[in-house]
Amino acid sequence: MKIHGLQKMTLLDFPGRVACTVFLGGCDFRCPFCHNFELVDGSAPPVMDEEELISFLKKRGGLLDGVAVTGGEPCLRPDLPDLLRRIKGLGFPVKLDTNGTHPALLSALLEEGLADYVAMDIKNSPEKYARTVGLETLDLTPVRESVKLLMDAAPDYELRTTVVDELHEAADFEAIGAWIRGAKHYFLQAFTDRESVPYGNLHAPSAEKMREYARIMREFVPDTRLRGVD
Repeated sequence: MKIHGLQKMTLLDFPGRVACTVFLGGCDFRCPFCHNFELVDGSAPPVMDEEELISFLKKRGGLLDGVAVTGGEPCLRPDLPDLLRRIKGLGFPVKLDTNGTHPALLSALLEEGLADYVAMDIKNSPEKYARTVGLETLDLTPVRESVKLLMDAAPDYELRTTVVDELHEAADFEAIGAWIRGAKHYFLQAFTDRESVPYGNLHAPSAEKMREYARIMREFVPDTRLRGVD
């Protein structure tokens, strides 16, 4: 497997752990606010292969206590289970980021114990999902199946929404809340602009709006928290 990026150490990507973050290319969404669009559109060349990654990890025992695998969308890779088996075989817990569009593979990973923590994006309310992910139409059934899988079977997980002022409003969080009622953890993270974001003129909501959205969500998911808000 080709690896499209490696952050050698992070305290942010895997809750409670000192981890590295492995970036895989390819995605089935085209979110206009994506920070990693060079991974989505294929313009980012691989930086190493799987053997080089495993060699790096073998040297990091005792320094790292987790590996976060993100994208793009990692579950597009049919060889993802093999990669995670090798990482787990080195003794590292694995965190997986996903958009939830591949519930069959996600289910297999959970059943085999290959993902210790899963972070899944909830892009928006169901009615606005396609627009928010940059598609004309979208069958949301796989995403709904993945949410249920996590709530029923994941050892630990979070659901999260990147909030963009032009794309989200209070009514969306009422709808999201009704959808994911009873989830374990939910995070609202404010959009931040970067050069890699494919579309301009997008903005983070005010801190006041973010706190209001969190208040709405806590009616449905008591452990709702904010990221990127002072």
